Amino acid sequence: MITNDVMTVQDQRTSKIILAIAAITILLATFAGKMPSGMIGALGIMVIVGFILNYVGDRTPIINQFFGGGAIVVIFGSAYLFHSDFFPSSAENNVTTFMKSGGFLSFYVASLVTGSIFGMDRQTLKKAALKYIPVILGAAFFACVFTGLVGMLVSKSFYDSVMLIALPIMGGGMGAGAVPLVEIMSGKTGMSAESLMSQMVPALAIGNAIAIVIAGLLNKLGQMAPSLTGNGQLIRGQKTIEEEGQKNAPLNITILGVGALLAVSMYFLGTLLSDYISMHTYALMILSIALIKVSGIMPKGLEQAAFSWYKFVVGNLTPALLVGIGVAYTDLNQILDALSPMYFLLVLITVLGAVFGAGLIGWLMGFYPIEAAITGGLCMANMGGTGDVAVLAASKRMELMPFAQISSRIGGAFMLILATLVVQAIA
Repeated sequence: MITNDVMTVQDQRTSKIILAIAAITILLATFAGKMPSGMIGALGIMVIVGFILNYVGDRTPIINQFFGGGAIVVIFGSAYLFHSDFFPSSAENNVTTFMKSGGFLSFYVASLVTGSIFGMDRQTLKKAALKYIPVILGAAFFACVFTGLVGMLVSKSFYDSVMLIALPIMGGGMGAGAVPLVEIMSGKTGMSAESLMSQMVPALAIGNAIAIVIAGLLNKLGQMAPSLTGNGQLIRGQKTIEEEGQKNAPLNITILGVGALLAVSMYFLGTLLSDYISMHTYALMILSIALIKVSGIMPKGLEQAAFSWYKFVVGNLTPALLVGIGVAYTDLNQILDALSPMYFLLVLITVLGAVFGAGLIGWLMGFYPIEAAITGGLCMANMGGTGDVAVLAASKRMELMPFAQISSRIGGAFMLILATLVVQAIA
């Protein structure tokens, strides 16, 4: 990025004009159906739309104060713009393909996970690892109990409320949660896979939307009650590399390149390990990075490079990624079609139960309640990796990505084990 201290006022004005012309060029080509295929076309329109919607959201009253500002406007605004044929279908298809098979999400998450873990204080990381699992379990327990009890009050059985709404929402997303959950239940309950999926998918979509909104509200709560939040730090006393005296470390293209290479390498390591260990690539990557960090074998300079790359990615690519999430993973029609009062209430109770459980147990374990509620609660209740990015963006706490991924992957796996035990016991 070009900073103001090295540019004259005239240079700044000229730069803004040139960038505006570049944005108009991309938009005109997109509307004319001339968007290039592949990454260059998809990323071009994602960056422009993301910047515009993020700018609007951060300056819209009420939304910018209580509902996550730019993040939530980018997600739902881009979903509407692309799915309502405002943009040509070719643009929607290009962005969707790039998000689902182009590896952009994996690249983003790998960058955040690698940089944020290497940016932690070593002793704090050890403490967090030992205390975090109870936070996830607390979120799952209260989400299921609250949903089951409220379900009984609205003439729905405790079992159906938990199995068809709470467990899918808390299960780690679509591919790692709802799909295997349907396979577990369809063979034992007598319900068809199609029937189960039709009831679970809307719960996931609505739960994800509610989680994003609540993330923005928790961020506002933290501003109103500073004692409840660490402003992105999970444990009291947690430090990052910046706080360890390296804030002004030299930053150049070489350092960013090294940081990017480390992030990609850690993802490769997780992929290799997944061939031998039956765990998700992200989970194995997190464990590997954490072990390297705790062991102290990584030179401080390389840790700083990974952390610098993390900050670069968050600062420059987040709005573009949120556009991709809105286009490829957010179905507004599906959300609206399922919005019956009872259904919405049960989904809302599930998310609130997760927030309450994670916040309460997190407080008992020595964590900041708001950070615990966001990572252990909302990142259990959203749609996996894409939901994690959206929730952390709305709460303005992207540095919590490692804990968000633990919730989505390890917490989601726990919910599948729980579902298997419950189905077997009842069947």
